Amino acid sequence: MTAESADKHSELFMGLVVSFQVSALQYLGKLVSPHTGKSERNLEAAASSIDMLDMLAQKTRGNLQPEEERFLKEIISHLKLNYVEETSRPPAPGLSEQNPSGSGSVGSESG
Repeated sequence: MTAESADKHSELFMGLVVSFQVSALQYLGKLVSPHTGKSERNLEAAASSIDMLDMLAQKTRGNLQPEEERFLKEIISHLKLNYVEETSRPPAPGLSEQNPSGSGSVGSESG
Protein backbone atom coordinates (compact mmCIF):
# COMPACT_ATOMS: atom_id res chain seq x y z
CA MET A 1 0.00 0.00 0.00
CA THR A 2 1.37 3.41 -0.92
CA ALA A 3 1.66 6.19 1.63
CA GLU A 4 -1.01 8.13 -0.25
CA SER A 5 -3.37 5.15 -0.16
CA ALA A 6 -2.68 4.61 3.55
CA ASP A 7 -3.42 8.27 4.28
CA LYS A 8 -6.69 8.06 2.36
CA HIS A 9 -7.70 4.89 4.22
CA SER A 10 -6.86 6.55 7.53
CA GLU A 11 -9.02 9.56 6.64
CA LEU A 12 -11.89 7.29 5.58
CA PHE A 13 -11.59 5.24 8.77
CA MET A 14 -11.66 8.33 10.96
CA GLY A 15 -14.62 9.66 8.97
CA LEU A 16 -16.49 6.42 9.62
CA VAL A 17 -15.76 6.66 13.34
CA VAL A 18 -16.91 10.30 13.43
CA SER A 19 -20.14 9.40 11.64
CA PHE A 20 -20.99 6.87 14.37
CA GLN A 21 -19.94 9.41 17.01
CA VAL A 22 -22.26 12.08 15.59
CA SER A 23 -25.12 9.58 15.38
CA ALA A 24 -24.62 8.52 18.98
CA LEU A 25 -24.46 12.13 20.19
CA GLN A 26 -27.67 12.94 18.32
CA TYR A 27 -29.39 9.89 19.83
CA LEU A 28 -28.17 10.96 23.27
CA GLY A 29 -29.84 14.33 22.74
CA LYS A 30 -26.48 16.12 22.81
CA LEU A 31 -26.77 17.38 19.21
CA VAL A 32 -29.71 18.77 17.30
CA SER A 33 -30.99 16.44 14.59
CA PRO A 34 -30.46 17.98 11.15
CA HIS A 35 -33.67 16.26 10.01
CA THR A 36 -36.00 17.62 12.66
CA GLY A 37 -34.13 20.64 14.00
CA LYS A 38 -34.75 19.32 17.53
CA SER A 39 -32.83 17.43 20.18
CA GLU A 40 -34.19 13.92 20.49
CA ARG A 41 -33.09 11.16 22.81
CA ASN A 42 -33.20 7.51 21.78
CA LEU A 43 -30.99 5.57 24.19
CA GLU A 44 -31.38 2.25 22.37
CA ALA A 45 -30.17 3.78 19.10
CA ALA A 46 -27.31 5.53 20.94
CA ALA A 47 -26.28 2.21 22.47
CA SER A 48 -26.34 0.61 19.04
CA SER A 49 -24.00 3.26 17.61
CA ILE A 50 -21.62 2.85 20.55
CA ASP A 51 -21.73 -0.93 20.24
CA MET A 52 -20.87 -0.63 16.53
CA LEU A 53 -17.77 1.37 17.46
CA ASP A 54 -16.85 -1.24 20.10
CA MET A 55 -17.18 -3.97 17.47
CA LEU A 56 -15.06 -1.94 15.04
CA ALA A 57 -12.35 -1.55 17.70
CA GLN A 58 -12.34 -5.29 18.39
CA LYS A 59 -12.34 -6.31 14.73
CA THR A 60 -9.54 -3.89 13.78
CA ARG A 61 -7.33 -4.55 16.83
CA GLY A 62 -3.74 -4.87 15.70
CA ASN A 63 -4.47 -3.39 12.27
CA LEU A 64 -4.71 0.30 13.10
CA GLN A 65 -2.08 2.99 13.22
CA PRO A 66 -1.44 4.16 16.82
CA GLU A 67 -3.20 7.49 16.23
CA GLU A 68 -6.23 5.72 14.71
CA GLU A 69 -6.48 3.37 17.68
CA ARG A 70 -6.13 6.22 20.17
CA PHE A 71 -8.77 8.26 18.28
CA LEU A 72 -11.23 5.36 18.30
CA LYS A 73 -10.68 4.52 21.98
CA GLU A 74 -11.10 8.15 23.06
CA ILE A 75 -14.35 8.50 21.16
CA ILE A 76 -15.74 5.24 22.56
CA SER A 77 -14.79 6.26 26.10
CA HIS A 78 -16.35 9.72 25.69
CA LEU A 79 -19.56 8.27 24.27
CA LYS A 80 -19.86 5.67 27.04
CA LEU A 81 -19.48 8.36 29.70
CA ASN A 82 -22.18 10.43 27.99
CA TYR A 83 -24.42 7.38 27.69
CA VAL A 84 -24.13 6.61 31.41
CA GLU A 85 -24.83 10.26 32.20
CA GLU A 86 -27.96 10.25 30.02
CA THR A 87 -29.33 6.97 31.39
CA SER A 88 -29.09 8.31 34.94
CA ARG A 89 -31.25 11.37 34.39
CA PRO A 90 -34.65 12.20 32.96
CA PRO A 91 -34.84 13.97 29.61
CA ALA A 92 -34.52 17.74 29.63
CA PRO A 93 -37.73 19.76 29.18
CA GLY A 94 -38.57 20.01 25.51
CA LEU A 95 -36.37 17.02 24.63
CA SER A 96 -38.21 14.41 22.62
CA GLU A 97 -37.74 10.94 24.12
CA GLN A 98 -37.80 7.72 22.13
CA ASN A 99 -37.39 4.37 23.86
CA PRO A 100 -36.70 5.84 27.32
CA SER A 101 -35.84 2.46 28.87
CA GLY A 102 -32.23 2.67 27.70
CA SER A 103 -32.07 -1.07 27.10
CA GLY A 104 -29.07 -0.94 24.76
CA SER A 105 -26.08 -3.09 25.56
CA VAL A 106 -23.11 -0.64 25.68
CA GLY A 107 -20.57 -3.05 27.11
CA SER A 108 -17.35 -2.44 28.93
CA GLU A 109 -14.35 -0.64 27.50
CA SER A 110 -12.68 -2.37 24.59
CA GLY A 111 -9.01 -2.47 25.26
